Amino acid sequence: MNVLFSIANPLPQILLTPFDGPTRRRCINGFQLNSAEVDRFNVLLARVGGHALETDQLASAGRELSRPGPTDAAPPCIRQRLRWIAAVEQLLADRQWQPANDAVETAAAIVDYARSRDDLIPDWMPQVGRLDDAIVVETAWPKLAGEVDDYLDYVRVRSREAHQRDRSPAGYAFSRADWEEVRYEEAVLAQYEKQIRESSFLPESSPIFRVH
Repeated sequence: MNVLFSIANPLPQILLTPFDGPTRRRCINGFQLNSAEVDRFNVLLARVGGHALETDQLASAGRELSRPGPTDAAPPCIRQRLRWIAAVEQLLADRQWQPANDAVETAAAIVDYARSRDDLIPDWMPQVGRLDDAIVVETAWPKLAGEVDDYLDYVRVRSREAHQRDRSPAGYAFSRADWEEVRYEEAVLAQYEKQIRESSFLPESSPIFRVH
């Protein structure tokens, strides 16, 4: 798995499980969450494979991630997931890559939401304005992680193959099937090299003769 996708910065724990407590909080840094918008957001979460979130969970997560001080920058857990979204956007925009059929709809839903201005939490909010985008991609990630990881490896291999032929990667015709063939060859070579490291071409040494 690409290091880009390692979960080094988890989202707040309160978002990860269904909520069964009282719903009291409705504001994130003075912004009032709208119940109808939360319901619409939950429809999207269900579409990409997640569970519904209560207003209290969203507000509590926003408060947890809001750090005191003058910084407007998003916390690391949100920035990490925005990089995931960027990778999904790159995958969808690359016309040479043929995504798995079950990944296309989920990937498009993520990108459409991230690009939309009509989302649950305004993007202009300091620190937590992209929290809803991060939640959407986190929810969908079990369906997408393998596909995006394959795509980024495809980009690596295509770039190498293009440079070996003095071609630009963007203009080099290289399909998913081509990538799969190269990866198979790499796997065969890696297995062969492993066998060489673990054995020797030299014949076994003869036993020592002793004269009695």
